[in-house]
Amino acid sequence: MTLYTETIETPIGPLRLVGREDALQELLFDPNAPVEAQERPGFGGFADLLRAYFGGDLGAIDRIAVDAAGTAFQKQVWRLLREIPTGRTTSYGELAARLGKPAASRAVGLANARNPVAVVVPCHRVIGAGGHLTGYAGGLERKRWLLRHEGALLL
Repeated sequence: MTLYTETIETPIGPLRLVGREDALQELLFDPNAPVEAQERPGFGGFADLLRAYFGGDLGAIDRIAVDAAGTAFQKQVWRLLREIPTGRTTSYGELAARLGKPAASRAVGLANARNPVAVVVPCHRVIGAGGHLTGYAGGLERKRWLLRHEGALLL
């Protein structure tokens, strides 16, 4: 299987897209991360959708197909992340409850942290139970920027 890659510039720094023709598999913040792939300008339209999102079309990321490798539990969590409406946030505990596993907030947090398709699978929309920003693989400043961009944070 051939994987394609493209790095795009965004307001939160360069993002590297990695995936097949029909779906993103990874979205990496580190454009220098090693990837065995073929450069593909335009990246099947996904790059344009990400640029549109960063340009203000917040629904553009919902039109990006994702096929990330993970455990069954991780995939369940990632599916729920994509259901969080733009401009809204939720907590790890709320996600665990939606999975029918209210005691699994730590496991939800670990699955969230292993999300290989940041921004498109919007793990940035998950915050601490008290409403405070918690960890984000891309850094809290990027998380804060994304939430402001989506209207979830006004400060």
